[in-house]
Amino acid sequence: QVQLVESGGGLVQAGDSLRLSCAVSGFTFSSYCMGWFRQAPGKEREFVAGIGWDGDLTDYADSMKGRFTISRDNAKNMVYLQIDSLKPADTAVYYCAATRNYAAVTLRQYTYWGQGTQVTVSS
Repeated sequence: QVQLVESGGGLVQAGDSLRLSCAVSGFTFSSYCMGWFRQAPGKEREFVAGIGWDGDLTDYADSMKGRFTISRDNAKNMVYLQIDSLKPADTAVYYCAATRNYAAVTLRQYTYWGQGTQVTVSS
């Protein structure tokens, strides 16, 4: 049974940092590229960051470069998203996802999805 379980979200203040985690099970984690997406209220889900199979290559949406850092630990089947200097505009549900496609940035390129974790940033 495939499972992706996000955690680490919550209510924070502008300027704070958060580290989101995603625990993966049910498939060979090291054979999949991983990504983080987010969906703000009333908006479409958007790509945040992606990481290659062994963590050697990362990719970020242009608007996410600088404050977001994706990483993974293949020994623990975990993927992380560090978000620094949080802004109210970062308020969204954050999802992790898995894909066999390298450098995937669109939703339909991803096969497996978690249920999301809410991040709310107050000003």
